[in-house]
Amino acid sequence: MTQIADIYRTAKAEGRQPVSFEIFPPKGDLSLEAAHAMAGQLADLVPDFISVTYSAGGSGNKQATAEVAAMVQFDFDVPTVAHLTCADATDEGLSRTIDDLRRKGIQNVLALRGDAAPACGEPRAGAFRYAKDLVAILAEEGFCVGAAAYPEGHIACIDARANVEHLKQKQDAGAAFFITQLFFDNAYFYRFWDAALAAGITVPIACGIMPFLGKAQIQRMVFMCGASLPSPIIKLLARYEHAPDDLRRAGIEYANDQLVDLAAHGVDGLHVYTMNQPDIARANVAALRAAWRR
Repeated sequence: MTQIADIYRTAKAEGRQPVSFEIFPPKGDLSLEAAHAMAGQLADLVPDFISVTYSAGGSGNKQATAEVAAMVQFDFDVPTVAHLTCADATDEGLSRTIDDLRRKGIQNVLALRGDAAPACGEPRAGAFRYAKDLVAILAEEGFCVGAAAYPEGHIACIDARANVEHLKQKQDAGAAFFITQLFFDNAYFYRFWDAALAAGITVPIACGIMPFLGKAQIQRMVFMCGASLPSPIIKLLARYEHAPDDLRRAGIEYANDQLVDLAAHGVDGLHVYTMNQPDIARANVAALRAAWRR
């Protein structure tokens, strides 16, 4: 199966930007059958790859990540990225996970730390220190490794310079691509991108965009991720406070505008946090294709 680094390399040579989706594995009422149907709808949009999160929402269903990733790539012929966190991992447990990924034919892994450290530069005792440590292990094991990037800084790190230094350390450890945390103001990404390039980041940085669908969701994202809320979103939240369907449509349209603007600025890639809702990805892809035709 294709490595993600090759996808970005080929796309750059062709003068295009890869478009990818994120899904989370089954939890609660979402069965594997439902996940298969949902993944099929996303595959119909011909994404460059699909990433599968690790224990989304604290579900604890970590073993499903590799299973769903393998299903997507072998049933729909779409390259996949399996997320993997290391905060509570042991050497033995990580070794078993790596073996399982290999058995399932997974070549691409997004290496994440998981639970945030108490403060920037202060790792929690007993856990792997940072995501860069997991990056190094996976790269040495022969995986194509991606890592997270934080346009507005990690929630536990307020030093913008340190934020970019951490990115460079992950690249030096073997990260072959980055996917950003969600952001709602493209200006933050452009400033971060300039700083990353100046710091020697040479691997692709894909922009992670999540449409806001409701007030509770966006409040949760702001407090979990530290993403800033620009005034246009605040105005939309106020305008459609009592009209949830209208707010959902407005959120998707706002994400469409973000993606089109990012594409016009020539970013390395576009990554949609679909929240397992294919209609979101469908609307985003339609907006991008319409812009590319103009």
